[in-house]
Amino acid sequence: MELSKKVADIAPSLTLEITAKAKKMKAEGISVIGFGAGEPDFNTPQYIIDAAKKALDIGFTKYTPASGTLELKKAIADKFQKDNGLTYTTDEIVISTGAKSSLYHAICAIVDEWDEVILPTPFWLTYPELIKLAGGKCVFVKCAKENAYKITAEELEKNITDKTKCVIINSPNNPTGAVYTESELNKIAKVIEKHGLYVISDEIYEKLIYDGEKHYSIACASDYMKAHTVVVNGMSKTYSMTGWRIGYIAAPKNIAKAVSSMQSHTTSNANSIAQYASVCALSDEKGEEFIKTMQKTFDERRKLMIEKLNDVEGVVPCVPKGAFYVFVDVSAFYKKAFLGKTINGSLDFASEALKKGVAVIPGVAFGDDNCIRLSYAISKEDIVEGLKRLKDFIKELK
Repeated sequence: MELSKKVADIAPSLTLEITAKAKKMKAEGISVIGFGAGEPDFNTPQYIIDAAKKALDIGFTKYTPASGTLELKKAIADKFQKDNGLTYTTDEIVISTGAKSSLYHAICAIVDEWDEVILPTPFWLTYPELIKLAGGKCVFVKCAKENAYKITAEELEKNITDKTKCVIINSPNNPTGAVYTESELNKIAKVIEKHGLYVISDEIYEKLIYDGEKHYSIACASDYMKAHTVVVNGMSKTYSMTGWRIGYIAAPKNIAKAVSSMQSHTTSNANSIAQYASVCALSDEKGEEFIKTMQKTFDERRKLMIEKLNDVEGVVPCVPKGAFYVFVDVSAFYKKAFLGKTINGSLDFASEALKKGVAVIPGVAFGDDNCIRLSYAISKEDIVEGLKRLKDFIKELK
């Protein structure tokens, strides 16, 4: 029996593929420094864990409404008001089993068969697959390294057709760490409003920003943008709750209702215990202290990684302003060989570097084959050792 075309066309995650190879090598006793981490290397704060234990003790273990508990929706509405200056009612908020689920259901609610979705490149590798699953068509817009890989209003305008339905904005960005300024987003918003489009704004890394940059949601740009933007966020990066699987959207009521209806058939409700703990995560003042500590630690590692990369001749890192990744141009080494194997792209580069005990993510997974992605969600010691191995690998290229 053949698989459906929709499923057969889905590409496997290169991130998971490289990570699996690195884990296999480690299991065989081979030393590998992995730069693939897509999650904070902090444990979930104890106060959140304690809240989950309380949920178990009081029997908060049953189904909740498909769109999430009222308590968590209120906590998220308060968060949007405090952090983003955005006012949402509880029926404009939907809790999902992780932000990936939020994204997929939001795309399904907006995109019809063959609708075009504009996707700035580099992009998070899951976006194109979710768009394809929803029946949409990706329109990739290659963004200039000189502009920190951010799409401009002019580039957006050039790629809009009568089939364009939606634009995806990811700030802070994975894989580049780019952060859009208020001015940049306001210019983009004017183009979007002019053409009557929707926006899905992925803001999952909003609390991890450096160098005095500020997070700004495009939903704030105008009344039109507020009414045509789905803001996606979650608990995973901000509170190091990746395994708890709590994502959420804030959206116009008709979209929120559609997403809730879909979830009632696809996933039911998000985990009740994780929802209970998330209320505590958002409302307890200990959260601000944890976020501040984590952000400071990541900033120190970011600076260390850039310092070490600047000491590697031929690589060109894009200095990130957010998230916990550095996007590095390594195309200067293409057509060179390692142990007789010619490197023709980022996948070859990553595969050969793994032989030297360093795991990186090939940029082709993010739509830019000139680059690799390095995560600094690892210890300073591993950053230093891993980049030493990367430097040694590059020195051996002929």
